[in-house]
Order: sequence, then structure tokens, then C-alpha cells
Amino acid sequence: MASVAEQLAANINFSAFAKATELKKRLWFTLGCLVVFRLGTYIPLPGIDAAVMAQIFERQQGGILGMFNMFAGGALERMSIFALGILPYISAAIIMQLMTAVSPTLEQLKKEGEVGRKKINQYTRYLTVVLSAFQAYGLAVGLEAMSGPGGSAVIDPGWFFRATTVITVVGGTMFLMWLGEQITARGVGNGISLIIFTGIIAQLPAALVALLELGRTGVMSPLAIVTFMVFALAVITFIVFMERAHRRILVQYPKRMVGGNRMVGGESSHMPIKLNISGVIPAIFASSLLLLPSTIGGFSAGTGPDWLLAITAVLGPGQPLYLALYAALVIFFAFFYTSIVFNPKETAENLKKHGGFIPGIRPGEKTAQYFDYVITRLTTVGAIYLAAVTVLPQVLITQYGLPFFFGGTSLLIVVSVTMDTVAQIQSHLIAHQYEGLIKKARLRGRRR
Repeated sequence: MASVAEQLAANINFSAFAKATELKKRLWFTLGCLVVFRLGTYIPLPGIDAAVMAQIFERQQGGILGMFNMFAGGALERMSIFALGILPYISAAIIMQLMTAVSPTLEQLKKEGEVGRKKINQYTRYLTVVLSAFQAYGLAVGLEAMSGPGGSAVIDPGWFFRATTVITVVGGTMFLMWLGEQITARGVGNGISLIIFTGIIAQLPAALVALLELGRTGVMSPLAIVTFMVFALAVITFIVFMERAHRRILVQYPKRMVGGNRMVGGESSHMPIKLNISGVIPAIFASSLLLLPSTIGGFSAGTGPDWLLAITAVLGPGQPLYLALYAALVIFFAFFYTSIVFNPKETAENLKKHGGFIPGIRPGEKTAQYFDYVITRLTTVGAIYLAAVTVLPQVLITQYGLPFFFGGTSLLIVVSVTMDTVAQIQSHLIAHQYEGLIKKARLRGRRR
């Protein structure tokens, strides 16, 4: 079966794509939803002075606002209705995963299959509303405190502005959550990931122009720009290789007697375990924690307490302590998130329940220990890979003033989402070719 699938995947061409009507509808639907998202990033919040906001973001582009603005597709910089982007939903989903590992009730819901998954998703939506409301209120209060050379960022501050901002921003976040779910159900790829992916890609042309502007003004030499582009391509190639890397564990199923005189079973398969199970989550968490002090220090404009100014100076982007803590936090979150996503004992129990076993290892506790052994070593390599990919580009960003879009986090998101989407498109094409083969076989059977 695997060889047939590989042969079909190798034979996929444009003619097969042209015949896949259902796939084309899904692609057009996905494209339409992403266009709606991009249009929404240009609808501004009421009561915001756009010129002052541009001045503030020019001053804070190296802080946490710059990173969040990248994930929001530029919506935060323009203070649009999608200012918070999809990040509250991602935070809610991560919190629910953490709670599932701690709460026996949620853990039981997770084991109930599709019904339990729908309930957990509903709880995630409720938590998204709560988180986005708190963040929207904090955003409104923060906007009232912001000011630039052109004056205050808010034209008419007060409770009316805060109320309208909370309602509008929460509505925008919930719409994006719904839009992402629609893409996942009726389009191609993971809708939430594609929304973040689109926001990053949409700003890459402006980032390339800014990079070339650095060469024109003499900040970077032409040789340095070419070297950087080659380095970026090398990082992308390395990310593709590491994201596709996985460990295949041999699983054997015993033979059994059926009907008194017929032996069935005895088959073997492989359980693939990715090298980087945690994905891009560790890089996002580590960036948020480390950039928070420098962002608060930037808002205080050098008038805060001495301890805050000292922390801001030591933990500034590009500082040795900043890079060391960045790598340490990425490695920590890689292990932490992997421990939540992959449960060795649960995997061993499911394998034993279905009659499978790993050759040379006893089912049950020994299998769980073996899974833990493999996962620990895979996660060690994956965590070191994530730390290298996220920290090394950060040096270039600090050294040459490059935008966040050339950082390791954004490259990880772009490459991972592209690979997942292409894999889903190939799956749809393979399924379409299977359907064609089945129809031909039925017609031949009728003719005979």
C-alpha cells in the first residue's frame, strides 16, 4: 500500500490537479478567506491617530510590539480591528492543553473522542473571549498612555474609547478564529497557521525593500546583503531538513488464529516520531518573555525605576545574557511542550490495547520507558536545533537592524506551514487518483 501511495504521489502532475474539482474549490475558498483577513487588517479602530501610531511603532519596532505586529500581519501597527490577531486563540489553546494534562475532568473529555474534542474546543472559544477582552482593555489603556512627537495616540481618551476598542477588537479576534476554523474545515491546510503565515508573507516585500535600503544608505555593504540572503536560504534548507526528520520505530503485530484453521496478522509497521514535536511554540514563548522588559522600558521612555532600566539594559536584544537566556528558554519550552503533547505511558497502553509491541521490548511499562528514552533524545536534538535557528538570526537582526521577518521564528512558521499545506494538497490529489482508479475498476467489472 505504501509503494502504491508513493507511486501515485510521484505521478501527480498539473493534469491531475486540473481534474481535481473539489481541491480547486477548497483552494479558492482558502484564498478568499485569506483575502478577507488581509482587507480587515486595513480597517482602523475608531479614535486612533494613525500618524502618531506610526511614530510610536517606529520607535518600538524592536520590542515585543514588533513581534506581535508580525504575527498580526501589520494589523497592530495600523491599529485595525484585527489588532490582536489570532494570538488570544493560540494562547487559549495552549492553556487548555496545559489544563488537560492537569485536570482529570478535561483529561477524561479528551479520551471521549470526537464528542470530548468538541467540548474542549468550545471551552477554548470561551477562554479566547476572556483573554481577548482582557488584552483589548489593556491595549486601550496602553493606547491612551502612548504619545509621540505629534501628540497623543488617542484622539478622545475615556471610557467610551475603551468600550468601543474592547468590543471591536474582541469581535475581530473571534471573527479570525471563526475564519480559521472555516479554512480548516472547508479549505486546505490549518486555518490558524495559514492566517499567521499570510500576515508574515504579506510584509516580506516591505522587509526586502528595507533590507535593500540598508545597502543604499551604506549601513550594509552589497557583499553583506548577498551573504545574508545566502545565509537565509541555508537556514530555510536546514529548517526543511530538520522539520521532515523523524525516528521510525518498528511495531510488530502477532499472528492469531481465525476460524480454527486460518492464521492472520503477523504484520509490521513503523511509528514515525518527529524530531521537533513542539514546533514553533518554544520560540514564541521565549521571545515574548524576554522582550517584555525592554518593551516596558521603552514605554517608560527612560523615566522608570532604576531596577527596570538595569534589566532593560542587560536584557536588550543582542546582549550576551539575552542570547543565553533566549536559547535556555527555547530549550526549556521544547521539553515542556513535548511532555504535554506526547505521553509515553498513554502511547504504550494504546499500543498494547491493539496487540502491537516493539520487538525486543515487553509491552506495558518497558515500552513506556523505551518511548521516554527515544523522546528525550529526539527532543534534545530538536531543542538544540530550535535554539540555533532562533538565536543566530537574532544576532543579525541586532547587528544590522534587520526586521523581525528575517528572524528564526518567522522562518520556522513560513517553512512549517508551507510544508504542511503542500502535504495536504498532495493528499487530496492522491485521494482523487484513488477514486479515479476505483471507478475504472468498477466499470471494467461491469463490462465483464
